[in-house]
Amino acid sequence: MNSKEKTMLKDVVIRFCGDSGDGMQLTGTLFSNLSAILGNEIATFPDYPADMRAPQGTIGGVSGFQVHVGSGIYTPGDEADVLVAMNSAALKVNYKVLKKMGVLIFDTDSFDKKNMEKAGYTTDNPFTELGLSETIQLVPVPLTSLTQKSLEDFGMDNKAVIRCKNMFALGLICWLFNRPLEQAVHFLGNKFGKKPDLLKANTKVLTDGYNYGHNLHLNISTFEINRTDELPKGRYTIIAGNRATAFGLIAAAKKAGRDLFLGSYPITPATDIMHELAARKDMGVKVVQAEDEIAGVCTAIGASFAGDLGVTSTSGPGLSLKSEAIGLAVIAELPLVVVDVMRGGPSTGMPTKTEQTDLLQAVYGRNGECPCVVIAASSSDNCFDYAFQACKIALENMTPVILLTDAYLGNGSALWRLPKLADLPEIHPHIATEAQREGFNAVTRDPETKVRYWAFPGMEGFAHRNCGLERDAKKASISTDPANHALMVKTRAEKVAQVANQIPPLKVEGNADADILVVGWGSTHGHLLSAVNRMNEEGRPCALAHFNYINPLPKNTAEIIRKYKKVVVCELNSGQFATYLRSHVPAEYLQYNKVEGQPFNVGQIVDYLKTL
Repeated sequence: MNSKEKTMLKDVVIRFCGDSGDGMQLTGTLFSNLSAILGNEIATFPDYPADMRAPQGTIGGVSGFQVHVGSGIYTPGDEADVLVAMNSAALKVNYKVLKKMGVLIFDTDSFDKKNMEKAGYTTDNPFTELGLSETIQLVPVPLTSLTQKSLEDFGMDNKAVIRCKNMFALGLICWLFNRPLEQAVHFLGNKFGKKPDLLKANTKVLTDGYNYGHNLHLNISTFEINRTDELPKGRYTIIAGNRATAFGLIAAAKKAGRDLFLGSYPITPATDIMHELAARKDMGVKVVQAEDEIAGVCTAIGASFAGDLGVTSTSGPGLSLKSEAIGLAVIAELPLVVVDVMRGGPSTGMPTKTEQTDLLQAVYGRNGECPCVVIAASSSDNCFDYAFQACKIALENMTPVILLTDAYLGNGSALWRLPKLADLPEIHPHIATEAQREGFNAVTRDPETKVRYWAFPGMEGFAHRNCGLERDAKKASISTDPANHALMVKTRAEKVAQVANQIPPLKVEGNADADILVVGWGSTHGHLLSAVNRMNEEGRPCALAHFNYINPLPKNTAEIIRKYKKVVVCELNSGQFATYLRSHVPAEYLQYNKVEGQPFNVGQIVDYLKTL
């Protein structure tokens, strides 16, 4: 096959992997951005280690970035069509994701005896040892030495030169998939614009990598990836889930006419939300990096008492620490948004890996009868929508709302259609008016919805005190009366329960007339939808009900679940949502669970569903 021939592909999966210092996240991000500009849908999966300084060339320090490019993209893909391995350790960690007869591009300079010993190989042939010799297409490239040759006249030290070899690999991939270099160079300009020497060096290496591909004369074709023609018209960009979450919070504050306040503490993988909001002073955003998780949420509650949209961001360990303060917001009936970007646990667990293991903590993890609204995003781009919705529910119902995303969504990216602020739903904070002035106190509420009216310092005639002790249902004074406590517990629960009237009904995707219903929630939507679609394409009827609203559940939940003979709950934990569903909609549930710190594999889900 001539290297000038082009093969058309509906989609392709590429995985870049190497040491943490090899720039795999940057390389993958640049290729993803380039693909989005050219009209492709994308889904990415950054997979990096928790070790801050793992020894170079060892398995513990391998960083990966997988991107799925094409049309009709819901997941980052199960298997890679192309694997770029910057060293022998990266190959050992990632070889299983490479498809049969997939393309392996590897740096021959990093497959010497010393590096292979570091990676734990026991023979001198890694491909035979891993069982790859006859199942893949090998593309050996001396990336390190070619990069050194490319920059020999730049006067850079060897360490700085070697750090540029990821751009040689990117140039090679751009050639393989017929990506124009002009846009890639533009993205490099955005990245290194303030460092002209570094920009010039990376551009030179990128171009040399592209030209090297042209001159390889390998027995593989180059590829064209189909453009996406089904997307609605509009302006699109690539966006990571954490950034989309930050934008959703800003948009909600603007729509509600409230200042946005974030009180938070850095924690992987949620910190990017704080970074993004801290850069948005031009939008009136106020950010406090507190001394710990508890102080972070308490400053947010204080801001909410003062009339701001109070938000705090965290991950599982931080949610545990914030639990008492969230209870304060529940009993004080103040709007608060808590963003939990879930990760592997317990304790510090696996900070850079993804899981859905905070669900029951979000629903129940506080002392006393302490109901919160809990919702979950299901894709990197719709983190914007659910962050916006979390704020809307909190402000209109005077209640804390916990938004669950996870490391897969927060770090991953997708193509996003930029919304217009005017097209977003209206938000009407439940602020007290002149009609509530007379006799106003901390429990003055709408008798129908049970929602307390919001008054804050500076509103003349609305002075009141609020606290974490139980209050008299009429006078708002501290009360330990048993009957009053029961009434207040019921009132706060009813207020949260009536949110079910504001959320959309549960949808069924796939074949609604099937006997099997797959149930999921949050970030697993793309994988489950892909599995259900594949089942239906093979003539095996299957339906999907995916939940974004957890507490309260959509009003038609029981009606849908009871229509199906077999209900399979799939989640990245040991069965938390299945347990929760059993308590609300008693039924016989099957379970498909994975707790490995990695997203689902669509093929494995399909294999399981076929057994049913």
